[in-house]
Amino acid sequence: MKFRVERDEFAEAVAWTARTLPLRPAVPVLAGLLLEVTGHELRLSGFDYEVSAEATVPVQAEEAGRLLVSGRLLAEITRSLPAAHVELTTDGARAVLSCGSARFTLPTLPVADYPSLPTMPPDAGRIASDAFAAAVSQVAIAAGRDDTLPVLTGVRVEIDGDQLTLAATDRYRLAIRELKWRPEPGAEAATALIPAKTLADAAKTLASSGAEVAVALGQGAQGEGMAGFSGGARRTTTRLLEGEFPKYRSLLPAEFSSVAQITATALVEAVKRVSLVAARNTPIRLRFEDSVLVLEAGAGDDAQASETLDASYDGEAIQIAFNPAYLLDGLGAIDSDVAQLSFNGSVKPAVLTGKDTEADYRYLLMPVRLSG
Repeated sequence: MKFRVERDEFAEAVAWTARTLPLRPAVPVLAGLLLEVTGHELRLSGFDYEVSAEATVPVQAEEAGRLLVSGRLLAEITRSLPAAHVELTTDGARAVLSCGSARFTLPTLPVADYPSLPTMPPDAGRIASDAFAAAVSQVAIAAGRDDTLPVLTGVRVEIDGDQLTLAATDRYRLAIRELKWRPEPGAEAATALIPAKTLADAAKTLASSGAEVAVALGQGAQGEGMAGFSGGARRTTTRLLEGEFPKYRSLLPAEFSSVAQITATALVEAVKRVSLVAARNTPIRLRFEDSVLVLEAGAGDDAQASETLDASYDGEAIQIAFNPAYLLDGLGAIDSDVAQLSFNGSVKPAVLTGKDTEADYRYLLMPVRLSG
């Protein structure tokens, strides 16, 4: 193998592909990045039997071939190369990378032992990459992080015609985002449970690779559920999670007895300040009455804080408590200058949205029961 490539394109492709490589691979070859030159195209691949990533870049190729090297080491090297073209050649069982006056000799891994990458499932539809990244980030914050409950670590994706719905919950909060997309002709309604971390990473990194992202759903060679995402010259696949996702729609109240609207930035800053005195895992209290919101934290001999904000409020006076970190997550996700909190009492779930009551993003938050 021998090729010459533009440094920045090569470094970006290596970094994007290597990001999925496992820190502690089950077998040594899974720490490798596969480089394949065909014609004047270089394809870089990474795979750990769960997630695959692939990127292609144009090269000036003198000799085709396949090469497997440590992905993380190659990413570190390409990130620090000088401003010059990169040349890579093979020398027996070693690879030689040159860039300007810098030269690196890398050991190779056995290509024959590297697993075949999964085939990309058929496309289900396409969506603007920036809109997809924004929607996924709004929902993924509510996904669980407890691997003993894997079904809650995923984002449920529902496809129904031109409607795409994303939902995630960790039992304490629930985030739902609905948006329009462009389904492929003949695409059927479908659901999938995708690991939240993988989905968020794919959506974020593909946002800069092209105007649209293609979403693919199907089955892998072993019959397992697969999802794929592609944009520009990059693509990634992941196995789907198994299990029954909670029937989340039944958790959303049909109507509310109280509704409050507060300037979002003011509320965020107030929550941050008041929660400074809140001990770990203790809530902050929100008291609504007339046109005022009072935020409080701390009690007794502990440090205490309070702050008062103007609020538009319709309902009886109420005090409700939330985990401040969860509340801030939701406030950071709404795309509105005004935060709207709707609830049916101090112990029932509250729903956070933007000012528009027909908002396509809803963040349901369980309140914390106060002693006494």
